[in-house]
Formats: sequence, structure tokens, C-alpha cells
Amino acid sequence: MLLTPDLLSPRDLRRISDAVYQHCGINLHEGKQELVQARLTKILRHSEFQSLPEYLDHVLAHLDGPDFSDLIDSLSTNLTSFFREAEHFTYLAKGFLPALLNRKRPSGQSTIRGWSAACSTGEEAYSIAMILGDFLSDLGKGLTARILATDISHRVLSVAREALYDRHRASPVPPPLRRFLIPGSQRPHTLEVAPEIRQLVRFAHLNLIDSWPFTGPLDFIFCRNVMIYFDKPTQQRLIARFYDILGPGGVLFTGHSESLTGITHRFHYVQPTIYAKS
Repeated sequence: MLLTPDLLSPRDLRRISDAVYQHCGINLHEGKQELVQARLTKILRHSEFQSLPEYLDHVLAHLDGPDFSDLIDSLSTNLTSFFREAEHFTYLAKGFLPALLNRKRPSGQSTIRGWSAACSTGEEAYSIAMILGDFLSDLGKGLTARILATDISHRVLSVAREALYDRHRASPVPPPLRRFLIPGSQRPHTLEVAPEIRQLVRFAHLNLIDSWPFTGPLDFIFCRNVMIYFDKPTQQRLIARFYDILGPGGVLFTGHSESLTGITHRFHYVQPTIYAKS
């Protein structure tokens, strides 16, 4: 257990930054030193290591081990909520899905495929699934939907798969969709995502900069408030890969803190933070 917090030296920050960047593309520039220091100090309080250098020597010598995975989890910000950036879900429900239906039915296609990239604890993926569940029960009868939800953190994926949330976290869910949340059977004062919504989502571990063990075409991708942690070359490569795996007319949703300005891409602009493939 760490008795006194060590200051993170520029050399140690560089060691961590290089390892994290090579592993998952997160860019821990010098402005992140205080954040890294705080996250490391928190880890060390609950560890058996006596100093920061001792901990770093261990974790950076075992990049495929659980301690490095815990470090990545700690450095990744997993802020999320149901229906965060609500205009994206309004566009999905009222603009994109009706137009997608008009394209799919004449061609005999029956499955809507979406991806929640960097899904965190699952609220985004389940928000998408609620929109799709509502759509399929109304205008989209005869269609099916599959949502892939991925994250680099095993910890948040375990929370997402449980699909159990404190009641106060459900407040952003629009009243017509609250029928998809049922009283939690495992803990009081919780709500559980209904089985018919859970079955639309498959959670999987994925590092976005690695190869993707699935193929397109996808109809839409949510990748929000993730690319801000990447440098421009990594963003450029990721945006190109998103474009390639989307089908014609497919849509990419990005976070409101992100922009494709300065990135060469083939998407066309729909509205702020929404881009479509021709």
C-alpha cells in the first residue's frame, strides 16, 4: 500500500503515454499529467506497491496482464447516461429510421444493424435499442434489429451486461419508452432493461484501433466523445474505417465535443455531429 503519493515525473508520464498510445490510441499529452497523477494515486491506494516507480515497472512489463487493463480502465473516462445528446436519438427515430425503412423494404432487406462504439456502461446502447424496439413495434413490423456494443473496458462491459441501473439514472428516458424499464429484481431502487430490449444488444470487448472481428455493411454507428482522446492521425484512420464499414446511406454520430474539421473524409454533413455516407 502506498504511504506517500509520489509525483509523476516527466519520464514516467512519457513511459505511460507511449504504452497507452501504442495499446489503444489514447493521447496522454502533457496537459493530462494531473489527471494521470490522480488516477494512479487512486490505484496505488488499493494496491500492494510501495511506490509509483515500483508500480509502473510492474505494469509496463506486463502489457497483456490485468494490472495494465485496470490502468487503461482508470485512464478512460466512462461518463455516460441514457439519451445523452438527445437530438441524436430524435434524428434516429424521426429522420433516419423511416428513411432506412423505405430503402430496405423494396430491396427485401429485413435487418437493421447498428454499432455503439465505446459503449461504456451500456446506457447508450440501450437507448438506441429502445428507439429501435419502439420503431419495430410500430412502423417497422417485419424487420429485426441487431446492435453491437463494444468497449475497451471489461469492467464497464460487465455493468452493461447486467442492465441494472439506479432509478435516478433513468430520468432522461422519454416517458413513452419507460415501458422498456422494469423494477430491478436483484436490488431495490433499481430499474432493469426489459428482456425484449436486452436481446437486441450484444456486448463485446474491442480496442478500436485493433482489427474489427466483424464486417459490414452497418446502417449506423454511434462513436461519441471518444475521438477527443485520439490524435489527428488516429482520428483520420478511424473515420476512414467507419466510412468503409457503413452501407450506402449509413450514418455516423459523433459527440458534440468532437468535429471532423481538419480531417479528410468522405462523409457528407447532415447536421452538427451527424454525418452520412453517400
